[in-house]
Amino acid sequence: MLNVSDNNRINNKTLEKYSAIGLLNKEKHYKILNKIFLVFVTIAVLFLFLPWTQNISGSGAVTTLKPNQRPQTIQSLISGRIEKWYVNEGDYVKAGDTILFISEIKEDYLDPNLVENTKNQMIAKEDAVASYESKVGALDSQMNAINNERNLKSQQAKNKIRQAILKIKSDSMDLEAIKTQIKIANTQFKRAVQLNKEGLKPVTDVEEKRLKLQEIEAKIITQENKLLSSENELINARVEISRINAEYSEKFSKAQSDQYTAQSSKYDTKAQVNKLENQYNNYKIRNGMYYIKAPQNGYVNRALKSGLGENIKEGTPIVSIMPAKYDIAVETYISPNDFPLIQKGEKVRVWFDGWPTIVFSGWPNLSYGTFGGKIVAVENFISDNGKYRVLIAPDEEDKHDWPKQLSIGSGAQTMALLDNVPIWYEIWRTLNGFPPNYYKPATSAEKTKEVSEKK
Repeated sequence: MLNVSDNNRINNKTLEKYSAIGLLNKEKHYKILNKIFLVFVTIAVLFLFLPWTQNISGSGAVTTLKPNQRPQTIQSLISGRIEKWYVNEGDYVKAGDTILFISEIKEDYLDPNLVENTKNQMIAKEDAVASYESKVGALDSQMNAINNERNLKSQQAKNKIRQAILKIKSDSMDLEAIKTQIKIANTQFKRAVQLNKEGLKPVTDVEEKRLKLQEIEAKIITQENKLLSSENELINARVEISRINAEYSEKFSKAQSDQYTAQSSKYDTKAQVNKLENQYNNYKIRNGMYYIKAPQNGYVNRALKSGLGENIKEGTPIVSIMPAKYDIAVETYISPNDFPLIQKGEKVRVWFDGWPTIVFSGWPNLSYGTFGGKIVAVENFISDNGKYRVLIAPDEEDKHDWPKQLSIGSGAQTMALLDNVPIWYEIWRTLNGFPPNYYKPATSAEKTKEVSEKK
């Protein structure tokens, strides 16, 4: 149904009797609101043109600048059984101080005189090497004597050959002389027979010439025998020189074979000496591993193994040590989207957990409780948390030094400073999801040039 009744209408005259309604009708309050809104818009527009420092934030922890200054664990290089502790947790130790003593548990090293026995074996083998060297030297002298004797015997045999040759020549000449004598005796015999037939010579002369001819014929047979005997002596001399060469070659070969055998035994014994020397040094070094010592000056943080009589394997962490002296740094992690903008040497602002801090990311100069840092290393491989690791060291040019009371491992927040842009640009960039402006820090040469230009 239509509401046409006059009872539902508001009577303005009845409302005017209230003073508040009367004031509203007299004052134009929308003008004041318009002025307030205009001032607010003006301030907001001016605010949009204020400078804003783009930055990349990250979170990490306090660490040390050098790897050898970070907390480390000390491992046992050999298996053993814990016998005695020399330190307590929190103690300060110097490099080389004994932390723990362990005893041997492997049966190969249980002999208490193992090092001394190995040394004696090594000395005995060294003496054997010296004996083989002496034998090699003696055989070398023997071979030299055999060569000298063979040369003398060969020279003697050669002399006999020369003698036999000369004797053959002499016997040959004697044989020719006898043959001449036979011819002469035969001629004289025939002449005597002819003269005897003619009656000029007596029969006795003929008989005498026949006897002389027979004597000379007997001599030629003897001389031929002597010549044959001389030729046999030449053959025997030549056979003798061959026999001498064969005999002394056999002697020399046998002595040389013995020498090679002695040299082989010497080299084999030398190899055994080197092996024993290696074992001796290993056993000697292993004895020093029973005492686990501090690698550097530091504090014993925590004993990872405890008690006495507990067996430990090689490579087992035993205690954790924090070096006494270290250069502090901060490791922070940057998202892959911002990683291309990070450069080595870039300035960074750092604030630490537990220290009062007021941070204005866009106005780092207005921030309180932040400290200057400089990027010294950028890891080019992504970490397990999906971010890239960046190492930051204190900035030497910053006015405020980092707190000395910082503990390794405490939390830290970082802010890498990039380009200066207006606030409206930063809002527009953030709304569109664009990365910050690429900013390359000035090198030392560029900084020097800028300072000289200012001067």
